[in-house]
Amino acid sequence: IVAEIEKKITEAFEVFDRESNKTVDVREIGCIIRSLGCFPNEAEVQELLEKIEVEEPRGFVHLEKFLPVMTKVLLDRRFWPIPEDVILHAFEALDENKCGYITKEDLVKHLTEE
Repeated sequence: IVAEIEKKITEAFEVFDRESNKTVDVREIGCIIRSLGCFPNEAEVQELLEKIEVEEPRGFVHLEKFLPVMTKVLLDRRFWPIPEDVILHAFEALDENKCGYITKEDLVKHLTEE
């Protein structure tokens, strides 16, 4: 099971590894963690970053430093997913016309303007 978790983490990390050099910008770590189904708040993300050696001054995180910390987080089930009712409530707030869907244009508008 650890090998499967490490593979999942590595794949998520590689999505954000723009230069394919096993490093990501430290600002991407929250997105990577959330893409793995964990939803920590920003303070919890910072707490995790304190456990990961960040390469200064450029602010990069190496996969080899991220992998063991994130593996433990997933094994311990430290951060639970957002409950469905919360997601549904957020969707309903964006679905102003109450039609059961959100257009791409409306979603872009909400994410960039509001």
